[in-house]
Amino acid sequence: MEKTIRVGNAGGYWGDDPHALKRQLVSGRLDYVTQDFLAEITMSILQKQRARDPSLGYAVDFIGQLRESLPYFSPGKPRIISNAGGINPLDCAVRVEEIASQKDLQLQIAVVTGDDLLDRLPALQEEGISLANLDTGQSFQEIQDRVLTANAYLGITPVVESLKSGADLIITGRVTDTAIVASAPAYEFGWDLEDWNKMASAVVAGHILECGAQATGGNLTDWEEIESFQEMGYPIAEFSSDSSFVISKPDGSGGKVDRKTIVSQLVYEMGDPKNYISPDVVADFTSIQVEELERNRVRISGVRGRPKPHQLKVSVSYFDGFKAHGTLIVSGPNAVSRSKRISDLFWKRLAIDFEETSVELVGYDACHGHLARQVDPPEILLRLGARDREKEKLEEFARVFTALILSSVSGVAIVGSRPRIQEVVAYWPCLIPAHFVTPEVHLLRSGRVFHVPWKDASQPFVPQDDSISSAYSPKGDKQSQPPDTANVPLRQICYARSGDKGDICNIGLVARSEPAYEWIRKTVTAEKVKSYFGEITRGPVKRYEIPNLWALNFLLYESLGGGGTVSLRIDPQGKTLSEALLEMIIPVPKELLAAQPSTP
Repeated sequence: MEKTIRVGNAGGYWGDDPHALKRQLVSGRLDYVTQDFLAEITMSILQKQRARDPSLGYAVDFIGQLRESLPYFSPGKPRIISNAGGINPLDCAVRVEEIASQKDLQLQIAVVTGDDLLDRLPALQEEGISLANLDTGQSFQEIQDRVLTANAYLGITPVVESLKSGADLIITGRVTDTAIVASAPAYEFGWDLEDWNKMASAVVAGHILECGAQATGGNLTDWEEIESFQEMGYPIAEFSSDSSFVISKPDGSGGKVDRKTIVSQLVYEMGDPKNYISPDVVADFTSIQVEELERNRVRISGVRGRPKPHQLKVSVSYFDGFKAHGTLIVSGPNAVSRSKRISDLFWKRLAIDFEETSVELVGYDACHGHLARQVDPPEILLRLGARDREKEKLEEFARVFTALILSSVSGVAIVGSRPRIQEVVAYWPCLIPAHFVTPEVHLLRSGRVFHVPWKDASQPFVPQDDSISSAYSPKGDKQSQPPDTANVPLRQICYARSGDKGDICNIGLVARSEPAYEWIRKTVTAEKVKSYFGEITRGPVKRYEIPNLWALNFLLYESLGGGGTVSLRIDPQGKTLSEALLEMIIPVPKELLAAQPSTP
């Protein structure tokens, strides 16, 4: 019988379901369990924690989850791989070892480090490495005196070496979300790490699993189809030696697995689909074949890859001033006009120029701005925010805000306490030559430490350029409107998912059928999306075509108020913008509408 291995996810971000790990262990039949805790915004939060307490800087939730779950775990059955170590993986591992000892478990714990480049930044600059901002091109000199952390994104190699050393549990620093999954089949099947198609398939599996229940029905456009969100089943990838795999979930768990749930996750946080770049391979998402096998089982095959890049991405965090928010509840008739009156009054009383301010009427237009339906809500959550390098300005913001409730309009109450001033830790992506980064593996029980030097690909990294030709829809490729059409929201023929990378929001728009895809490919242009979002999207919009998934991927630049911890927006990660796009009205042939399947 052909060998297969089963890799289950038990967490897609720091703050995810605290009992998912236990449920995956109890479900049994898993060879590996992975947990992804890290995102750009998470690294900023971890830095703040370590600044207050040098023993922190890792995902402390991981400790509690292990405390609950270790009774259902025996050494090597299954093996656990997690990037919960954040910016302090060694101290995280020490805490894990303490808990394992309390449970009388003798675990082989491996720790992957080497991603921390903070102390080496001056030397790297002396080597001629610019560290310019990958998204904006800004010079590193603008922030170099305010840098707090710098971590390279490591790939699968040190994790594979940790598995070879016999580790039961592997804790890493900034290893990519996909690598913690991809390392398992690469190790188990002994794949050549330059078999780019197999590496690409494993990375695609990692992309599907990395966000946990988003692959099993979470955040699904058609959420009504999910029978139960209770005890959501987290995804499992069952790998074959040829690198194809099947996505499923534990029997009897909540959620579901079908083409729609998987494709929704595939388009999440996607850039150029032909050039999905990781430290291990460049995967071509336009080659992915998705096949529903049976209930809650979807097969992925045919993934193609190309040689890995010679550079690694580095996530730098830096101090960028302060921000504060104050929230009022405004209730009663004319809540919108009352909220606007209070906002105008507040800023006039304050009479301070900030680097940035925000006014959000939650319950009316906070997420979608001018795109929101004009309604007369009975109450509004009025959220006022400000950001600046000068802390004194934010202190005055907090003082003046608390004076509003007795000296403005009626029906107003402060929600929570006086506005709290927060330090802003911003995100700066950049690239460095990969050979400057040497991961280390620490084996806790033996005390052994060994290096895993970077090995360049024997073939050069060459990004494909042909996808760029479809990044902007040709203006001449416009289809005249057939006479028998209906103007309907996009959601009638599409579903969607959105995510973030810094200040860029991606919206993956997926057609419900192949004919519907051909229609949106010709009608939903980058120019139309740019115009539709208006003031929400300050930068350009790029469009990429993914015909194998019946999908279009839109990148909306400068759409998240700076993104992450910098943003004053209530939705700094663009999670709600896919819903806004699905409300776009487009003409659709009535014949096409009538032929739409309930599921693709």
